[in-house]
Amino acid sequence: MSSLTDEEVDQLRLDLQEAVVKCSERCLYQSAKWLAELANGLRSKPKVDDEAEDSQMSDPDGIPVHEDLPTSQQLHVLYAPNKDAYEARLEAREITKYLLAKSFFDCKEFDRCSAVFIQEKFPPPIVPVSANSNRKGKGKAPANLSPSSLGISSELNPMPKLSQKSLFLTLYSKFLAGEKRRDEASEIVLGPADGPPTLNKELGGLAQKLSTWCCELAEREDGTAGSSQGWLEFLYGAILVREKNDEEARKWLLRSIGLCPFNWGAWQELASLVGSVEDLQQILPYLPDHLMTFIFRLFVSQELYQSTEKIHEELSGIEKLFPESLFFKTQRALLYHHSKEFDEAENLFADLLFADPYRLDGLDHYSNILYVMNLRPRLSFLAQSATKVDKFRPETCCVIGNYYSLKSDHEKAIAYFRRALNLDRSFLSAWTLMGHEYVEMKNTHAAIESYRRAIDINRKDYRAWYGLGQTYEVLEMHYYALFYFQRAASLKPYDPKMWQAVGSCFNKMDRPAEAVKALKRALLAGTYYDMHGNGTGTYIGNIPEGGMMNGVMDPEVLFQIALMYEKMSEWEEAAAFMELTLAQEDGRDGGVRMNAFAGDDGDDDDDEDGGGRARIAGGAGGAGVGVGVTPTTSKARMWLAKYEFMKGGLQRSLELANELCHDGVEVEEAKALVRDLRARMERGE
Repeated sequence: MSSLTDEEVDQLRLDLQEAVVKCSERCLYQSAKWLAELANGLRSKPKVDDEAEDSQMSDPDGIPVHEDLPTSQQLHVLYAPNKDAYEARLEAREITKYLLAKSFFDCKEFDRCSAVFIQEKFPPPIVPVSANSNRKGKGKAPANLSPSSLGISSELNPMPKLSQKSLFLTLYSKFLAGEKRRDEASEIVLGPADGPPTLNKELGGLAQKLSTWCCELAEREDGTAGSSQGWLEFLYGAILVREKNDEEARKWLLRSIGLCPFNWGAWQELASLVGSVEDLQQILPYLPDHLMTFIFRLFVSQELYQSTEKIHEELSGIEKLFPESLFFKTQRALLYHHSKEFDEAENLFADLLFADPYRLDGLDHYSNILYVMNLRPRLSFLAQSATKVDKFRPETCCVIGNYYSLKSDHEKAIAYFRRALNLDRSFLSAWTLMGHEYVEMKNTHAAIESYRRAIDINRKDYRAWYGLGQTYEVLEMHYYALFYFQRAASLKPYDPKMWQAVGSCFNKMDRPAEAVKALKRALLAGTYYDMHGNGTGTYIGNIPEGGMMNGVMDPEVLFQIALMYEKMSEWEEAAAFMELTLAQEDGRDGGVRMNAFAGDDGDDDDDEDGGGRARIAGGAGGAGVGVGVTPTTSKARMWLAKYEFMKGGLQRSLELANELCHDGVEVEEAKALVRDLRARMERGE
């Protein structure tokens, strides 16, 4: 990406500027903002020395005399008519009405905007009754009153012949009017009357109109879409997404992207349909060979928690082309967050805040990182900064909610998460974080409902699935908990916390064999980070068969595996894993071989806000450092001492028991065992 010539970069800048104008004309302001920020982050053309010296000369108004003036090509981007001659004639004919409709849209009068071009049936107005009318009929409309007598059509107006730009604005405003009425009909968030999400009642009619328009276009163009511009296909795809018609939505969104690749809104809708890496691989061959496809793949990989070395390298490459782009810096920060490299993620978000203190996008993720790192002063500063910018943004409310949660003021935290949802019911972070708070308050019913709403919005949010599993585990409904933990593990298969939760459920369901498999996957997950430096990759296929695993493993997981083998009466395996648990005190690998964990994979073992809300309180050392004496290793030592005692290995049992006496854990039981062992040894048993 960084190998583009200066001429190609200039052309890309013009294409981005043109896309910004087109999105703004159609009132797609979020896409226009994203494209404008991308164009602003594009690398600038280097100046030669002579130009740098000449730029110091200014006219009396302070404007450099050699500053580049807009070229005819740049003016063409801003003011040229549509390239399609037929569409250009329609747009010229409609310009006055289009400007009127757009002004209504900008004032958020969506129904008035849509009515400029398409008049629909509306209830007749109240007609005043004359003074000499019969009193019995007072307040009633005349018997012969009809919509036609008032000049109102009794049927929906057929689709008029409009330009695609005006038709898009008309139907899009109708769609937003339905969204507005849906929000107004919604009850208080998780209130007594709050039920399933209400529907946008305009979707059916809009889908029918757009389907008719697409069919007519296909007939007019003999089966091709040569004159289509892609915007109406995008709207049709977005409506189909909300109607849960994923296959048709994918078809029309791909068609829209092929015709108008710079429409970021279409890429976002398509990303919402990608639920796994396999889905992404299936859809890539149908995407155009375009810069936006590359950006889309990076964005979806981040959404799927694919923090691989390859993704980081590709991100570094595109950052050379867009060195000032805050979007790509945010994506890198989120990748670090997913791989639990919190220091790097926090530093990047801090740089973003310094570069643009008025930018609120992504601050909810930054507040999550500060919460996990237990950085209360920085979280307080972030909350104050966001409040000064806009206290009625969902991101601001989430930041403040996290601050109160860190102070253990859960009721205030929930109040701010509710406020975020009142502002935007589809704001994912607020639902998930509110679920965490309800878990802290032991309100399991509200927590389950919050997590379910989060999953309805984004089924790729592993934290919501994990939260549901935790909540059902509290309710001792282990079959339900297992299902949700398995869904979380499938979304983030390299996180050992997911597999530990799955193993715990299998154990409580008295299925130790399955528990051992899940816990071994958790072990591989933690080891994978040590071997590769981060939580990246797809499978551990490059580790040789029978190879040694370096680094310190989680002694708690090893101990749980040993207990599972004990439950299955496989004493030798149990003893082997107890020895492994003990070996982690000084970082010894204990001779573990990869074939013991064949077929398993996983991720990192640090604490994180993934699913739960654990905070970092210090970590174990790296490879070969060891965890020292812990309650878990002391329990393993006691188990081994008793095991050796039963086998008749009195000397080994005595050594382990004596070590326990100095650990400060299980001391009394260890002393009793020492006395018993010495007595037996004195008797010569």
